Amino acid sequence: MADAADDPSVHWVEPRLRAILPLDGFRLSRRLKRTIVGEHFHVTTDRAFADMMALCAEPAADRPTTWINPVIKASYERLFRLGHAHSVECWQQGELVGGLYGVTLGRAFFGESMVSRVRDASKVALAHLVARLIAGGWQLLDCQFITPHLESLGAIEISQADYLGRLYSVLAGAGTAGAGAGAGDAAGGVGVPSPPFAAGDWGALDALGAAAPDLATARATGSPPGYVIAQLLTKTS
Repeated sequence: MADAADDPSVHWVEPRLRAILPLDGFRLSRRLKRTIVGEHFHVTTDRAFADMMALCAEPAADRPTTWINPVIKASYERLFRLGHAHSVECWQQGELVGGLYGVTLGRAFFGESMVSRVRDASKVALAHLVARLIAGGWQLLDCQFITPHLESLGAIEISQADYLGRLYSVLAGAGTAGAGAGAGDAAGGVGVPSPPFAAGDWGALDALGAAAPDLATARATGSPPGYVIAQLLTKTS
């Protein structure tokens, strides 16, 4: 993170308490489900990564400054080009009104920033992300810091040691060279799994959408129909 948009340096932050969102614990309220199924947003993925970052970096009433400086922006755009970063975008009438972006490591997804310029845009983006991770075999969604907004959607806070144990367990569970390390060893910094890690499948959700009867809707939204998203979330919650 950077202290401000014009800060030339980047600071590494490792919180003592970490927020994660269990993929089987997403809270799909009735109203949010109606919004998703009703296709109130045109949802796409990886279509406007740079624009998504720029929207997240824009000042807002509750956040006059940003931690996204040019170094971070350039780094994440390169990760995106290499296939290690992804975005979920929500559009209305051709305008980008919300979404999120993050990076991947094996079957862990690290949410970096989320933004909403109209009601429910970030919630819909997160719902689509969780459904995509479930379909693609991801096992960990890191939200970094807990907020009331994330908590209302199912995010929880765990200790640093618990987080590291879960992370290393996910990576080791992919059958890598470090698979012999237990979660307890990983949390203590011993036996950290080594790459390459078996990655989740970012496009698996699109295959589900292609198999849906309403192919026109799938193509029109750039993501599977809302009822497919709702079904995935309902089955795992």
